[in-house]
Amino acid sequence: MRIEIEPNVPKPRAVKRAVEILKADGIIVYPTDTVYGIGCRLSNKKGIDKLNDIKKGPDKPRSIMLSDLKEISLYANVDNNAFRLIKQILPGPYTVILPSTKLVPRIMQSNRKTIGIRIPVHWFCEMLIQELGEPIVTTSIPVGKQGFHVDPLEIEDQLGHMVDLIIDSGILPDEPSTVISLESGAIEILRQGRGEINFI
Repeated sequence: MRIEIEPNVPKPRAVKRAVEILKADGIIVYPTDTVYGIGCRLSNKKGIDKLNDIKKGPDKPRSIMLSDLKEISLYANVDNNAFRLIKQILPGPYTVILPSTKLVPRIMQSNRKTIGIRIPVHWFCEMLIQELGEPIVTTSIPVGKQGFHVDPLEIEDQLGHMVDLIIDSGILPDEPSTVISLESGAIEILRQGRGEINFI
């Protein structure tokens, strides 16, 4: 199933349908402020396993998407210095790696017990998580090549049989988030993506 939305015009019915599918342990594809993401709700362990299969490896989906900064301390351990930086860059096109709390399922934690945090600047993502009431496991879709544009019709062609819903917001550039590790207290850029790093 594919539902079309406008990038800047909220469509509550699309959000409601996506939430229904997520609560039924489905997997959806959705637009973010960077690339199209694919995900399921955090409590859906079978869905996480399926995401690993889609991404072809258990080390792939290690990030969760939140609706606002207030939720971060529930799922990650954040000291004052880290939080000051996070407030500068989130919401935004960044993934921040932090030590995870016990609320994060073990299947989602890296060997170093960390978790990636995403808070995109996108009405659909914000409304989706608020309506769902829990974080979404999120990872980029394995379609296209970095630097190129991704068409939702291409996503449907390649992944339509493996997901339950595609939220179509038009063609997006395949430019992922900038990944920043704060697990040791120091700032470490793990991947340069859409987000600028001039705050360092």
